[in-house]
Parts: sequence; structure tokens; C-alpha cells
Amino acid sequence: MPKLKAIVTSGPTIERIDPVRYISNDSSGKQGHAIAKALHQLGVEVTLISGKVNIPTPKGVPIINVESAEDMLKAVESSLPADIFVGVAAVCDWKPEMNHLQKLKKNTSEDFLDIRFRKTPDILKIISNHELRPNVVVGFAAETENLIENAKNKLATKGCDYIIANDVSKAVFGSNTNKISLISQSNVEHWDEMSKDEVADRLLKMLIV
Repeated sequence: MPKLKAIVTSGPTIERIDPVRYISNDSSGKQGHAIAKALHQLGVEVTLISGKVNIPTPKGVPIINVESAEDMLKAVESSLPADIFVGVAAVCDWKPEMNHLQKLKKNTSEDFLDIRFRKTPDILKIISNHELRPNVVVGFAAETENLIENAKNKLATKGCDYIIANDVSKAVFGSNTNKISLISQSNVEHWDEMSKDEVADRLLKMLIV
């Protein structure tokens, strides 16, 4: 029987304003890396695609380092086909419309700087509807309010199989623990707070029978 193949995205993405400034978020990559590690330990062939993080790559797991949402999408598509996709990365939803080639200088005559933003690629939706769609597609919903309602909406609009929802207003980013709700088309399951390694193990016991 051939090995299962999985793609895991992890960490934050970065969207450049100019050569020295960017927008991003506080994702540490701990949950995504934990899932990649657990998959590898189960004998799954894993490709980890990660934004910039300050944690070690799980031993034996090949990694593709990326910066922007567009970079991450290209890396995911180039890694298809796969049996499982777990989109843990905190992908920036918006990017500056213009990436200035030179550092923006402070204009002493103006008190404000206007930056116009446009949407970044919706990686989860694209992979959920891809011609090479993995058999199982899992997304994450990092919310600060209306956790279950927003996660259910994300499940419906993206076309994935599961959403892992967590409340990031409660210091999840950078923490070693996580408290999540697992949402599918037919069920909402609330898990107790546990380590991110334990979240990974429990998730994979459900996904890999």
C-alpha cells in the first residue's frame, strides 16, 4: 500500500509595503509544525510549507519556506497531488496594492500615510475546489468573536471538510496549548484545552483510520 501524502501549511505570511516594512501576524507556527511532526511519526509523507517562524523544523520533515500568501499558494499547488491538506498557516487576508521598491520616507508636511490594500489568494478555498483536491481538506479559523458562527460560515464558503476553530483573543498565538472546536458539516465538537502536540495527535487519529 503506498504511503499517504500530506501537505501542511504553518506560521504567518508576510506582505511587503516596502523593502523594510510589512504586515503580518503573531502566528508562531507551533500548531502547524506539531501536526507535520505527528503526521511524519505516523509514516505519512509530509511536506511542510511555512512562513517565517522561530521554532525548529520537525526532524525528517522536508520544508518549503515562503513569505507571502502568493508564495504559499504556489508551493502548495506544486506539492499536489496529496491525500491530506491541513491549512494551519495564518495567511494575511490583505496585501498592500503596491510594494514600493524603495523605502517610504517620512514626509514632514503630512501626518498620515494612506495605503490601499487588496485581497490575497484564498488558499483554503482554492485547494478545496482544486482539480487535484486532496481527499481530506482541513482549515483553521482564528477568530476573536462569534467563534462557532464564523467557523461554520468559513466551512460552507471554502468547501473544506473540517474547520478547526480557536479563539485567538485568548493568547493562543505563541502558546504551547490550544483549545479548539472541530467543525464538520454534521457536527461541532468542543475539545478541552491541551498541548498543541496533543491537538495534533487527536486530530490525526480522527483523520487517519
